Amino acid sequence: MIPAEHDAPLPAALEGQPIERMRRDGVDYVILGTAHVSRASVHAVEALLETEHFDAVAVELCASRAHGIRDPEAFKQLDLFQVIRQGKAGMVAASLVLGSFQKRLAAQYGIEPGAEMKAAMDGADARHIPVWLVDREVGTTLKRAWRSVGFFQRFGLLGGMLGSVFEREEIAEADIEKLKESDLLESAFSEFATNSAPLYNALIAERDTYMAARLRENGLRMDTDAPTRKVLVVIGAGHLKGMSEKLAHQHGDAQALADDLAVTPPASKWPKVFAVGLVLAIFVAIGFAFYRSPSLGADAVKSWILMTGGLSALGALIAGGHPLSIVAAFIAGPLKPFRPGIPSGAISAMVEAWIRKPRVVDFEHLRDDITHWTGWWKNRVARTLLNFFLVCIGTIAGEYIAGFHIIRSLI
Repeated sequence: MIPAEHDAPLPAALEGQPIERMRRDGVDYVILGTAHVSRASVHAVEALLETEHFDAVAVELCASRAHGIRDPEAFKQLDLFQVIRQGKAGMVAASLVLGSFQKRLAAQYGIEPGAEMKAAMDGADARHIPVWLVDREVGTTLKRAWRSVGFFQRFGLLGGMLGSVFEREEIAEADIEKLKESDLLESAFSEFATNSAPLYNALIAERDTYMAARLRENGLRMDTDAPTRKVLVVIGAGHLKGMSEKLAHQHGDAQALADDLAVTPPASKWPKVFAVGLVLAIFVAIGFAFYRSPSLGADAVKSWILMTGGLSALGALIAGGHPLSIVAAFIAGPLKPFRPGIPSGAISAMVEAWIRKPRVVDFEHLRDDITHWTGWWKNRVARTLLNFFLVCIGTIAGEYIAGFHIIRSLI
């Protein structure tokens, strides 16, 4: 541990704030734990920058989140068509949900989400010192969390995220300060993070290790001849204890450790194997139906087309899709087995995005609109994402129902 600079009395803005001070590899770290929506946290960041000299500022942000905070208008340049085409619709939707959770809290008190991180970066820029982005990419974290849990726990993840969007109960400012005891992602996923060891590991523990490794990696690159090497670290206080312990005791190659934790684990093969096996079984059943009787085979093919296409189109219809999007869903549903890796929802959603191109106002109001269930149908961006998910769900349901119906017709 290291003392406060010159052992000066703490400014009022720092009274009661969670701060850890330590030295590692010749670098002094002042680690401030913050609530991501809190005036007090912003004041604490500003007070530390004003009263102490730092050679760098590290923040709990990845490159994409930092870009979003520095340039809130950048989201308006999102090419929704390309997002869907590249298979990133799920990540965009998850980021929107997490952003709306912060925005719901911030709207009560007139402070933007991540204001303390912005204050830290702006303060570093004003003092011409480097900013270190030490958190793992949020997309990687969400993928690792998603793939760390079983099929049924994933429903809990989705429920926790959606619950954080539509929750209407106001939170007292004193309770917002208590959010310092948990992480943003942990809060959004509610009790699922604390009750699931794999999920907690992906959302919290791994990031503690990753951020400590990134701090060590950057610290070793600092000028070793400088008279002082001191870094302000601004992180959510849910990470304060864990990351500080990792920073103090972590060993091994820092870069290799961080690189290992930045890898997205491959998806489990069993769901894909099961899905392929199911489709093959259905096609074998259709072939057997033709063998028994051409009319029976024709009925089996008709059942496949009507059920997979019909339920896919129903998904697009429920999402309020354009008539051509509904037609695209109906065509894409039955053909899904012949397009590995291209969901039927992607085809329908791309048609929707092409015909009903999102307007600037849709991006401007997106985070507000998705906090109300009706907004998912009013906002063109949200409606396109909704189209994607509902059509995918409809196709999967159609495959199971069609398979059951075809096999039963042969018994």
